[in-house]
Amino acid sequence: MSHYLSNAIVFLIGTLFGIFLFAVLLRLLLGWVRADFYNPLSLALIKVTDPLLLPLRRLIPGYGGFDWAAVILLMVLQFLEITLIGLAQGQIYRVVGTLVWSVAELLALTLNLFIFSIIIEAILSWFSPGHNPLVGLLYRLNYPLLNPVRRRLPSMSGLDLSPLVVILILQLLSILIIAPLQDLGHALSLG
Repeated sequence: MSHYLSNAIVFLIGTLFGIFLFAVLLRLLLGWVRADFYNPLSLALIKVTDPLLLPLRRLIPGYGGFDWAAVILLMVLQFLEITLIGLAQGQIYRVVGTLVWSVAELLALTLNLFIFSIIIEAILSWFSPGHNPLVGLLYRLNYPLLNPVRRRLPSMSGLDLSPLVVILILQLLSILIIAPLQDLGHALSLG
């Protein structure tokens, strides 16, 4: 019975932390690309993330146009998630390994966020030509990744292959860089 309880606790921790980590990361990235923060979806992100982010911003100001408080919050939340999941499974992880593992997990989350946002943007461009609050945010979010590829790809009779190319590159980065970093963090955390 305790195995089932442990699995339920791990599921709850992963889900709750995952949702909040996603919200903070998305807010950080939308701020980085200077997205429209009057968009209803942006306002929802602000409302969800402000309770933890605003007090931290008083201690850690932004520098160079980057929200360092959000970065620190992401690291702390990811570290806590890994630590709590380890404790629920009867593991006590080493700090240095957990830090490396946390960085790797945040990088993986960032790549996955971009992969899914590019897929959603491509699908919405086929079916939702009108104004949709999500389309504007996704376009702004993905523009730094898609635009350099769009400029280098030859025209294919109006077919935009840049999302496919960027997703392939992101998947390769995940396989060649993020996965080994996750494995290293996990190994270091166990000792």
